[in-house]
Amino acid sequence: MTLTTANKLKEYQNVVNGELVPASSGETVDSLDPATGEAWAKVPRSSLKDVDTIVASARQAFPAWAALSALERADYMRQIGDLIAEHAEEIAELEARDIGWVIRETTYGLIPVLKQIWYDAAGATAVASRGETVQMGPTSLGYTLREPLGVVLGILPWNSPLFTFTMKAAYALAAGNTVVIKPSESAAVSSLRYGELLAKVLPPGVLNVICGKGSEVGDALVSHRDINKVTLTGSGTTAQAIAKATAQHPKPLTLELGGKSPNIVFADANLEKAVDGITTNGIFTGNAGQLCVGGSRILIQRPIFDKMLTLMKEHIEKSIQLGDPMSPESTMGPIVNLSQYKQICSYIDIGLEEGEVVFGGRHGGAELLPGKPQFEGGYWVEPTLFRVESNAHRICQEEIFGPVAVVMPFDTEEEAIALANDTAFGLGAGVWTSNLDCAQRMIRNLDSGNVWVNTYRRVGVELPFGGVKDSGYGTDSILENTREKACVIEMG
Repeated sequence: MTLTTANKLKEYQNVVNGELVPASSGETVDSLDPATGEAWAKVPRSSLKDVDTIVASARQAFPAWAALSALERADYMRQIGDLIAEHAEEIAELEARDIGWVIRETTYGLIPVLKQIWYDAAGATAVASRGETVQMGPTSLGYTLREPLGVVLGILPWNSPLFTFTMKAAYALAAGNTVVIKPSESAAVSSLRYGELLAKVLPPGVLNVICGKGSEVGDALVSHRDINKVTLTGSGTTAQAIAKATAQHPKPLTLELGGKSPNIVFADANLEKAVDGITTNGIFTGNAGQLCVGGSRILIQRPIFDKMLTLMKEHIEKSIQLGDPMSPESTMGPIVNLSQYKQICSYIDIGLEEGEVVFGGRHGGAELLPGKPQFEGGYWVEPTLFRVESNAHRICQEEIFGPVAVVMPFDTEEEAIALANDTAFGLGAGVWTSNLDCAQRMIRNLDSGNVWVNTYRRVGVELPFGGVKDSGYGTDSILENTREKACVIEMG
């Protein structure tokens, strides 16, 4: 699928005004397969000239798209949902190859969610056009209008490009905006192809995708006067750069910036459910713990601490199978890129000084996948857990963004809350208890945008998703992609 000849890599292109367009310079960047470390495709290295072209395309398409009725836009959203179903196998395989997320999860987890988001956006189009009326006096009528913002820029992370692409594009489009998507240059293949598919349904220029280095095109996009909103899923460093770039021309920002999420197990919890929720669903996931809400700080009440460690090790040994992301037997894939791989390895070295290894700690394809030389150059990290006695350590405070977690004991509910909140982040938190009163108190007292009780990482269209503190603010929702206009008519 990815090779046009035995030696030539397939080249993916930007999506501009409904057409596939290379970078104006003709330059490309190799996309590396994280499982092998070898190039498997080429993506554009776009320039400032390409930024102006793609923003102009979105701006030109905006008036006609915004003028459509809610029902007309809803029909486009439903068509996209149907299109994803038709191309499900290809999309799932591209995402697995592009970022190393195992195929069993991109097929059975990701694809259904993508369809659900587009169908939900179809149902939400009417919400974006509803206003309110206010009787302001015997002869005065006040009312509000909901209007689209204009051109919305979505900046994607490299760990889950298609999910974030869909969240940022679907509701912005449903509200009547046109969209420019900027994927990470290290994980752009699936987004470029996804954009190509969507452009077959949407009018030209309504949805555009541009690939290039953040320092070369990202800054130019966020500061562009014809970009009316920026929505980012990424790092705090990137968010700071965006805030500076937009200072001269302020615009709405939605920032989802990651976390250092606590996963808290009380002694009265269902331990079997808790073990799965804090390990394979919490941090040692199919995409190797590279998720913003990864439960990387595991807090366990002291009476069950030793038992839980034993159960966790047994569960990991039984459930985690590192291997080819394209194999349905693999349950955990590699790290997305070399830079992140090196960073995670450096944190493991730090952890060896700050804590005690409960399990894991190894890395590298030759070490973890012996007898499979094709993976020796890949970015593989073993599920790793450190026991610590203090939450002040670097591995407890800094986001590692990989399959590395810390575990520490606590005695009381008050201590659990203090430990959980002792972080700059506030994106997600898990609580495992059979005591409803305790669950309610924890929900109220945890500084987190999302709290899950007796489950973890439940994210979907039914509820908003956002953070507090250094985890950002705002949500990729229908109303946050609109502005409210106040109107008064004097009839006397």
